[in-house]
Amino acid sequence: MESGFLGFLEKNSIYIVMSIVLVVWAGIFIFLLNTDKRLKAIEKELKEK
Repeated sequence: MESGFLGFLEKNSIYIVMSIVLVVWAGIFIFLLNTDKRLKAIEKELKEK
């Protein structure tokens, strides 16, 4: 049984994977919100013209 960082990774690998997946999903969500906000601004600008 290894101690230190490698031991930690082996024991908690599922939590590390879940954290990475959560960060990726959060990034996608933020990107989509940003894109929606920009798209609404463009639509509003086009309606005004």
